[in-house]
Parts: sequence; C-alpha cells; structure tokens
Amino acid sequence: MGSKYEGLAVGIDLGTTYSCVAVWQEQHCRVEIIHNDQGNNTTPSVVAFTDNQRLIGDAAKNQAAANAENTVFDAKRLIGRKYSDPIIQKDKMMWPFKVVSGVNDKPMIVVNYKGQEKHLSAEEVSSMVLTKMRDIAEAYLETSVKNAVVTVPAYFNDSQRKATIDAGTIAGLNVLRIINEPTAAAIAYGLDRRINCVGERNIFVFDLGGGTFDVSLLTIKDKVFQVKATAGNTHLGGEDIDNRMVNYFVEEIKRKNKVDISGNPRALRRLRSACERAKRTLSCALTANIEIDALFQGIDFCSSITRARFDEMNMELFEECMETVKRCLTDAKMDKSSVHDIVLVGGSSRIPKVQQLLQDFFNRKDLCKSINPDEAVAYGAAVQAALLSEGVKNVPNLVLLDVTPLSLGVSTFGDIMSVVIPRNTTIPVKRTQKFVTVYDNQSSIMTEVYEGERPRASDNNLLGFYQLSGLPLAPRGHPTYDCFAIDENGILSVSTEEKITGKKNQITITNNKERLSAGEINRMILEAEIYQAEDRKFLRKAKARNSLDDYIYKMRNVLKNKYTSSKLCSQERDKLSSAITKASNLLDGDNKQDEIEVFEDYLKEFVSLYDRIMGKIG
Repeated sequence: MGSKYEGLAVGIDLGTTYSCVAVWQEQHCRVEIIHNDQGNNTTPSVVAFTDNQRLIGDAAKNQAAANAENTVFDAKRLIGRKYSDPIIQKDKMMWPFKVVSGVNDKPMIVVNYKGQEKHLSAEEVSSMVLTKMRDIAEAYLETSVKNAVVTVPAYFNDSQRKATIDAGTIAGLNVLRIINEPTAAAIAYGLDRRINCVGERNIFVFDLGGGTFDVSLLTIKDKVFQVKATAGNTHLGGEDIDNRMVNYFVEEIKRKNKVDISGNPRALRRLRSACERAKRTLSCALTANIEIDALFQGIDFCSSITRARFDEMNMELFEECMETVKRCLTDAKMDKSSVHDIVLVGGSSRIPKVQQLLQDFFNRKDLCKSINPDEAVAYGAAVQAALLSEGVKNVPNLVLLDVTPLSLGVSTFGDIMSVVIPRNTTIPVKRTQKFVTVYDNQSSIMTEVYEGERPRASDNNLLGFYQLSGLPLAPRGHPTYDCFAIDENGILSVSTEEKITGKKNQITITNNKERLSAGEINRMILEAEIYQAEDRKFLRKAKARNSLDDYIYKMRNVLKNKYTSSKLCSQERDKLSSAITKASNLLDGDNKQDEIEVFEDYLKEFVSLYDRIMGKIG
C-alpha cells in the first residue's frame, strides 16, 4: 500500500446533496458509520449564512426556505470548474444563491454574512462541509481527527480532484488519498458479502447519487479489487430529476393560477423541498401529493404526480444512464452475462424505473440491495483509510487497482494523437514513449498534452503544454522521451527528456490547465464512436502524408550527398528532382479536398522510384 500515516483516519463521502463519515473499528473488526448530532447517518451538504451565524448540515437545510439566497448547496457541482463552463451557466439559473466570475474565471458564490457581502469559492464551501464531518467524527470518537480518505466521482478530472484535496486542506485535514466512489462501494460490498468467495467475481457498481452518476465494473479475486472499466457523468443525479419536477410544477402553477414563481427564490426553495419529498414517496407508492400553504402571494398550492408521469418526464435521464452502462461493459470487453453481481449505490438508485431498466438489461438478474446505498461509499473509504494508517490491526489486506477514464497522449506531426496511456489503464501508472524530431537541427520541442479518444489531436481536450529547449543540433529523427505518470489520486504529470544533454521539462496538470468540464467526457466518447469512419480516413491520410514527407527527406539527402549523387546520371537526377517537387507541392498545396487515394497512389510511385534509385546506388 506504500506509505503509512500516523494517527486515526476516517473515510468521508463528500456528496453533492448528502455527506457521510465512517471509521474502521479495530476492536470489532468492522466499519462504523458515524451518526451526526441529529442522530442521522448522513448530513446535508448545505452551508447557510445569517446575520448572526454560519450553519452547516441539517440546521442549514432546515432554514433554507426562509434564507434561500444565503443557503449554499451543490458546491460539488462548482468545484474545479470555470465560471464560463456552459454547465455552470445553466445551473446557476436554478440556484437561489448568486454565482459570479472571480479571478481567472473562477466561480465565486456570493452570500451576505453578518451584514457583509462575502465571495466564497466552491473549495471553501466544501471545506466547511468537510469540517462538519470531521467534527461529527471527533465527537463520536472523542479524539482529534486529522487524516481522511475522501471520495470523488470516478469521472472527476484532475482539476476537480485537486480542488477536493484543497478543500480538505482548508478544513485542516490531511487527505491521505482520493478514491473513486464506485470503487469504495465495491469494497463495501466485497467485504460484506464476497470476501471469502472462491474464484473470480465480476461486480457491476451502479452509483446514481444526488449530483453525479458513475458505473464501474470490477473483478474481485481473493483480496484484489481490480477496476476493469468505468464510465459516468459528473452532472447527472437526483438534483437533475428534482429540477425537472420543479419546472413541471412551475408551469402548472403558471397555468392554474396565472402567476410565475420562477423569480422568487423562497417559493422555489419550498417547491424544491416538496418535490424531493414526492420523489422519495414515489419509490414506494404510485402517487405522491404536493401541498404547500401560501406558496406565493398567499396562494395555496395542491397537486399530485403519478409514478408514470414521473417516469415519463425523466425517461431521457434514465436512458442516458443505461447507455453509460452499455459503454462500460463495451470498454471492459465483457458480456453482461459474465456479471455476477449488480450493486446499487446512491439514493437515486432507489427509483423503481431505474431498477427495472437495469434489471431488464441484465436479463432479469436480481439486483444486490444488501448494502445501504447512502452509506456504502463512506464504508469503503473508511477501509481504505485504515489500510493507509500506521498501527491499525485486523484490517483486510486489500489491493485496490483503479483506472483512468480517458486516453492520454501528445500531439505529433500531422496533428495525430499519439496515445501514451490508453483509457481504462490501471493506476497508478508510469509510461515512457519515444518521440523524434521532425526537422533538421531542431533546437526545441513543444509538447501538447491531450486527453480523449479521437485520432486527430485537436479534436481532443488540451490539458496543457510546455517547451523543451536546448536540444543538440542533429538531423531529423533525433529521439526524445515523454514520460506520463498518474498517481493514486488520478492526477497526471508529464515530462520530456533528451538523453544526450540531459535537458528536461515537465508539467503537472493543475487547475489552470483544466481537464474536461462536466458532460464533455461522455460527449467525446460518443463522438469517437459516431465519427469512427471519419477518423479512420483522417488517420490513413495523415499516415500517407507523413510517409511521403519522410521519403522526400530521404531523396533530398541522396541528391545532397556527393557520393550517392555521383552514381546517378543527369536524367535520373532530374527525374528525382521532379518527383520531389511534385510531392512537395502535393503536401504544401491546399489539398483539404484531395482524396486519400491521391496521397497513397503517389506514395507508392515515390517508394518505387526511391527503391529503384537506391538499388542502383547499392
């Protein structure tokens, strides 16, 4: 497991809507989910500010309707993003609190606290929730808690992971490890039911929470938990379902009462709370009633919603979940019949229609509901925390092998994406790949780091770039070496080295070199599937162009070299020069419309001519 840390460590599930904290109890050899001061095992991820105090958790949520503009929730949807992110622009229309652009396009939450306007980052708000979870743990354990393992969605990018670590630091916590939520849930399930199973079991974790959605396929063999593939969306969950219900009833109120409550934060907050309760009711009943006294301008609102209508308005989201399930299995190269257990995690996984679609997809296989979907992630995080702690005994000696969700590589000559670490590679990982210069006497190299699945580098997401200067002057083809390293937290660093001079430069992808925003990972993978034919054509053309360029370089060297040139007659030299000119014009001209065959056919002629010439020279 690597380094061990002194002191007690807890596992924290930092959720979009609710958070949970747990600890490994050495004397009982099991995980204990820690209840808060209200006796609840989960705590709302809500922070509120008043003229007198700051409230966190249940107290903050309970006063949300009366203080909507200063009650902050969904901080997880802001963390590690830019204000200009289209998803934030869409989300902020639904939030009663104000979000503005700060330094470097960082989203800042505006609240009034003790009569003053405060601008808070998502990391600061998340740190307040983490502080609350630490206080809950310390009250229960009656000792100081400094170390924690914090969970994040599997599809959180580098920026979001780093921002989560920053939030822990602000809260005074030493974040030992960032662990993916589905992996943590699989640990909980594996320890609870399958730790002594014979042979290999394939576990499919379906994690639909309040604000994020992840699926992971893991193989458990002995005590090794290996993630085979992961997929998901960092912006899909119960909050989106609530939003659709709120919009539905806002339109109903407009139709029935001729008033629009969409501009009133307090009315919207009360309606949202009622919709959340109705959603929970529909998990066990066919109809749910909504009754709110004096919702707006003295109007009492009474209505109902059926489970069928609820399913209909959210079917698009449910189908998106199932597409993600299919993609995960495809990435893992595993048939659904090979899955032994389907584990439900996250409060929204209780929705009957979601369970029905999932069960139908897996040929009516029973879904595993033996673990509490609200507590499973914190449970797994607590086990990981114990494994990383010095002196903790009686902890199952598990080996966790997670994966990276997208391919990582660099842009090479011809705008080709050269993949160094393929998608779903087990992490931590370190890979080195050889690259060569493309010009004679090239003294510097610009390394552009991308993530994505498209063959054309510029179609993928640029993570960052840097330059390595001071290369020795040499003919093209001089080697350099790019090293990609992803640590246990899924954070990427890249370096380029030239061996002769020892010159080296590197980059760690930081919040300013931001990785993909919400939803873009799914879009890129889907585009990669849609544009497969187009991508194959691009790759064929790019390879033909690069090969033609290589032969032009070789032929020019033949003509420049006095020894080889002297062995050719003037007619052959003219023929060679003419071929070089024609090939160069083909490469340099406006050939965007030229067919692939034009390059491939001329390349064949060119190679044939080169081989004849070189055969004569001997």
